[in-house]
Amino acid sequence: MQKEQHFLEVHQIYKAYGSGDSRQEVLRGMDFTVAKGEFCVLLGPSGSGKSTLLNIIGGIDCADDGYIAIHGDKLKDMDEKALTMYRRKHLGYVFQLYNLIPNLTVKENIEVGAYLSDHPLETEELLQTLGLYEHRHKLPNQLSGGQQQRTSIGRAIIKNPDILLCDEPTGALDYNTSKEILKLIEEVNQKYGNTVIMVTHNEAIQQMADHTVKLRDGQVRKNIMNENKISATELDW
Repeated sequence: MQKEQHFLEVHQIYKAYGSGDSRQEVLRGMDFTVAKGEFCVLLGPSGSGKSTLLNIIGGIDCADDGYIAIHGDKLKDMDEKALTMYRRKHLGYVFQLYNLIPNLTVKENIEVGAYLSDHPLETEELLQTLGLYEHRHKLPNQLSGGQQQRTSIGRAIIKNPDILLCDEPTGALDYNTSKEILKLIEEVNQKYGNTVIMVTHNEAIQQMADHTVKLRDGQVRKNIMNENKISATELDW
């Protein structure tokens, strides 16, 4: 089945903060498309605009000019209610910080995401996929960092979102745990077909992606399709 090539459109996105002498242009004409089901990496150093762009795609922040479109629907044409529904129905978020609810178990933290969806995944099966089934009754403070991040991925994924937005999801983890989390996101992408957009400054991660957008100084410097991607388990940095 051919992928929907222009599932996500990022069209001439501009964003600045401040005014006068303190005005800073963060995004300066970002322009690319992402196909449905694609694993896309936004790669760039700190200050390149990647997290700002992710927040605009996620409807958390607004662009000054240009537009983001999903399935042809432009976010800038949505009112606040429609934007809230867009975030609820179509997006899953995975952050560097896990943001788990401390007095809920692993299973309960994941199920929080299910309440936001009309078509949630099956909790027990997802717990198995995440490698968390035997930890399902534990609280977050009884988990390792990797297990907490798996739980936060589960909370995002159980909604069965069209798009999984990952902002430096391995940033707080050691090397081996980082590779485990990347392998899990790879498996989720392949098993459930979610479009994955991952922000990172780790150049090695682009090797496992279908598509890499290299950013610098708020602009797209390279837009690369990876014909020879490797598994997360083969990554080395």
